[in-house]
Amino acid sequence: MRPKQTLVLGLILLVPVLAFLFLKSFGTNRYALPTYLPDYVDSTQVDGKWQRDTVFHQVGDFRLPAQSGREVSQSELADKGLYVASFFETGSADYQRLNTQLMRVQEKFRREPRVKMASFSADPAHDSVAVLSRYAEQYGAIAGKWFFLTGDEATLNKVATQEFRLSPAAGTSGGLQHGQRVFLVDKDRRVRGIYDGTSEKEINRLMTEIEVLLYTYDHE
Repeated sequence: MRPKQTLVLGLILLVPVLAFLFLKSFGTNRYALPTYLPDYVDSTQVDGKWQRDTVFHQVGDFRLPAQSGREVSQSELADKGLYVASFFETGSADYQRLNTQLMRVQEKFRREPRVKMASFSADPAHDSVAVLSRYAEQYGAIAGKWFFLTGDEATLNKVATQEFRLSPAAGTSGGLQHGQRVFLVDKDRRVRGIYDGTSEKEINRLMTEIEVLLYTYDHE
C-alpha cells in the first residue's frame, strides 16, 4: 500500500476514535429548566466577596374544593413531584382547546404518580362543585390526578393574581388576563415553565420539560 493511501486510511480510522474521546470528555448533556417569577435580588457574601442572587417566588399554600367535593391543598399537588396549573373560563372560545391539550398531558403521565394537574376556575360564581364534576367527566379527569378546583372568588383571585401573577382583565369584574396560560410548578413550589395551553407545540414542550424535571428528581 502506498504511503499516501496508508495516511488517508489512518486518518479515516482515527476520526471515530477522536469523536468518541471528544464526546466522552465534553459531551455530557445538562438541560436545566429556568425558574420564573422573580421576587427580588438578594446579596450574599461568599469567601469575602458579595454576590447577587435572584430569589424566586414560591407559590403560597391554598386549599380549595375539587370536583369530588373534597378539599385539595397545594402540599398534596406538589408533594414529592410537580403539578401543572391552569385557569379556565367555560365562556372562553379557547376553553375546549385548552382542556383538550391537557388531556394529552394526563394521558402521557397517566402512570406517573408524581405528576398532577390543577385547573382553577376563573368564574367561581358559576362553577360549583356539581358543575366541575361534569367538566371532569367530560374531559376524562382521573381521580387523584387531575383536579378541577373552585372556591370563593377572593381566594381564587388571590391564587391567580398573587401566586401566579396573572393580571385582572381590563373593564371586567373578577376576570383574568390569563391567555390560557399553563404553569409547571416543581416540588419546591416554584414555577419552572409557562406555556400557551392552546398550542400543541407548547404542550409538547411542557411534556418534555416535565420529563426533564422528573429526571433531575431521580438524579439529585
